[in-house]
Amino acid sequence: MPLAIFDLDNTLLDGDSDYLWGRYLSETGVVDGASYERENHRFFEQYKAGDLDIHEFLRFSLRPLSEHPMEELLAWRDEFMRRKIDPIILPRAEALVEKHRQSGHTLLIITATNAFVTGPIAERFGIEHLIATEPEMLQGRYTGEVAGIPSFREGKVERLRQWLEDQDEDLGGSTFYSDSHNDIVLMEKVDHPVAVDPDKQLAATAASRGWPIISLRD
Repeated sequence: MPLAIFDLDNTLLDGDSDYLWGRYLSETGVVDGASYERENHRFFEQYKAGDLDIHEFLRFSLRPLSEHPMEELLAWRDEFMRRKIDPIILPRAEALVEKHRQSGHTLLIITATNAFVTGPIAERFGIEHLIATEPEMLQGRYTGEVAGIPSFREGKVERLRQWLEDQDEDLGGSTFYSDSHNDIVLMEKVDHPVAVDPDKQLAATAASRGWPIISLRD
C-alpha cells in the first residue's frame, strides 16, 4: 500500500511540540525558566534558519529526561498533552490523515522531535508508525544521549530508508507532507511531495518545482 508520510510540527500541529515541551518544563518549574526559555528560543530560531546543530540541541533538550524518574516524566507528559498539544491539533490535519486512512494507505509520522514527546501525539492521530529521534535509555532511565541517528534533515532520509527495509516497504506512490525547508531532502525522495503552510524557502522551492502547496489552518 502507498505510504502517506507526515511531518508533525507545524504540519499536523499548529505549533512545534519540541519547543512547547521546553515551554511547559519552564512554566512548571521543572527547569530554570528564564535560562531554559532563552536557549530553547535560540535553538528554535536556528532550526527555522536552517543552521541548527542537531547534536547540540539534543544534548540540551534531552537532559531533563535524564534528570527525573520515569513516573514523573510520564505524569508531566500527560499534562503537557492536555495543556499544550490538544489545543493545537488541526481539525483539517485530522481530516487529511483520515482521508489517507480510508484510502488504505500506510500512515507514518516522521519527525526530528524525540519519541518520548511525540509517541502519544502519533497515538492521538491514530498513526501506528512513527520515526522520531530516539532518546537513549539504560536500566529504565533516559541517559540524555541519542540512540542511533537523529531523524533530522538527511537523518530523516536515512531513518526512513532503514524503516522501509525493516517493513519491506518502498516509496512507490508515496506522499510526504511538510512545512519546512529542512525536509526538502526527503521531499525529493517521494513521488508526491506536498508543502503544507510552508516556510518561505520551502514555498519558493515548491513553486519552482510544481509541488502542491496546501493549508491545514482555518
